[in-house]
Amino acid sequence: MKGFLILLVSLLLITGCSEDLIDINGTGVIRGKVVEETTFLPLENVKISTNPNTSSVFTDVNGDFEIEVEAGQYAVQAEKDEYITAFESATVEVDGEVELVYELRTQTANNRAPNAPVLEVPVDNAVDLSFNLTLEWTGTDVDDDELTYKVTLRNTGDNTVEVFEDITDASLDVTVDYGTTYFWQVTANDGINEDVNSELFTFSTANFPVNRFLFVKKINGNNVIYSGDEDSAEVAITSVNSNSWRPRVSRVANKIAFLRSVGALVQVFVMDPDGNNVRQVSTQVPVAGFNLEEIDISWSSDGAKIYYPSQDKLYSVNLDGTGTTMVYQSTGNLVTEVDVNGSLIAVKTNDLGGYNCEILLIDTAGALVSTVLTGVNGAVGGLDLSADNSKLLYTRDITGFENIGYRQLNTQAFIYNLNSMLELSVSFNKDPGTNDLDARFSPTESKIIVYNQDNDGITQGTLQVLEIDTIDTREDIFTNGLMPDWE
Repeated sequence: MKGFLILLVSLLLITGCSEDLIDINGTGVIRGKVVEETTFLPLENVKISTNPNTSSVFTDVNGDFEIEVEAGQYAVQAEKDEYITAFESATVEVDGEVELVYELRTQTANNRAPNAPVLEVPVDNAVDLSFNLTLEWTGTDVDDDELTYKVTLRNTGDNTVEVFEDITDASLDVTVDYGTTYFWQVTANDGINEDVNSELFTFSTANFPVNRFLFVKKINGNNVIYSGDEDSAEVAITSVNSNSWRPRVSRVANKIAFLRSVGALVQVFVMDPDGNNVRQVSTQVPVAGFNLEEIDISWSSDGAKIYYPSQDKLYSVNLDGTGTTMVYQSTGNLVTEVDVNGSLIAVKTNDLGGYNCEILLIDTAGALVSTVLTGVNGAVGGLDLSADNSKLLYTRDITGFENIGYRQLNTQAFIYNLNSMLELSVSFNKDPGTNDLDARFSPTESKIIVYNQDNDGITQGTLQVLEIDTIDTREDIFTNGLMPDWE
């Protein structure tokens, strides 16, 4: 009996072990494809894994994958950098196949577009604004994305459009035209979504002011004419793409005469005080002579004519370009500078090197009235007659230095009294090693303006205002300005 029980237990144990070995689940296959949500292009190297965990595979170049798993239920995960992880469920039967398709969205797919920018300054329909102004707005983004802006500015006068891009601050400094209406709009971009536009605002600028100062600056090798006021505000009125210099304004004609390069020649031009309506005046005889940037021109007192040098001759031409007439011819020297007041004309002549200078007074018929300066060494220039023709302002180098480079060492401004024939230096408080050049009377003649420059002739100088009767007064007014006019 005992032997039978042992045999029975042994048989049962053998039977139980046999059942465990053959009770194995079968396998099936999960296969599928992964594409990009919007383009439906296949995505390569997407990691495919399961839960419960089996093995992980990566999609091929066609976005396809395949995993062999035991029969059962799975959550199948597809993940790739810069995309939102996606899950699909799969019930796998023995020897069965399950097909899955994933359309992965980029991680920014749920990102929301910025709010429309809110225009702040200038307010809509603002008027009488300056030509220099700051556009300001507010930009916000619900996802706190960094925003960049684009500003579109349309000039209704000539229908031109300026576009300023890649702006990171919510403001933009612009220079616009006077007397013009503009439309402006700001576009925000978060680098993810489509651009969002603000409302369209409009503003108008004030009419061009009656500035008392004209001067020149050198920009990229060209002379550019500027208009400025007593507060040193300035605006360019000629293009940086043309070479324009020696501005002279006539308040009677309400025009500015100036010199401009036209090919290899130099001609007399006129324009409005704001730089518009530019017109060439000299046509028959061009401007010519020693050092074209030293040449000066002058209006007649009635604003009907412009006087200009050409080699050894002085010409006048009517404002409309007609009536070119030779007024004076020097005896051997070149005519370089001229200033006209009523029936009196001051003329400076010099030799080919710029020296052997004379300052002469002639009448409108070209007859010699008197000689102000002769027989001096060194450079001379900057003629300006006083309103009553009792004084003449000019500059000269008191060192008498002369060289081939026309360098000046200590040039000072002088007022010559035409009645007493006495000369007085008015270059008060001038820094050593500098020159006062291109002197002009103020409209009240209580002050003068000079171009003060280091005597190396290289360093950019400054326009300075001096009070004639106050030796301690010398005020900077325009940095890097030269060839001033003050009317």
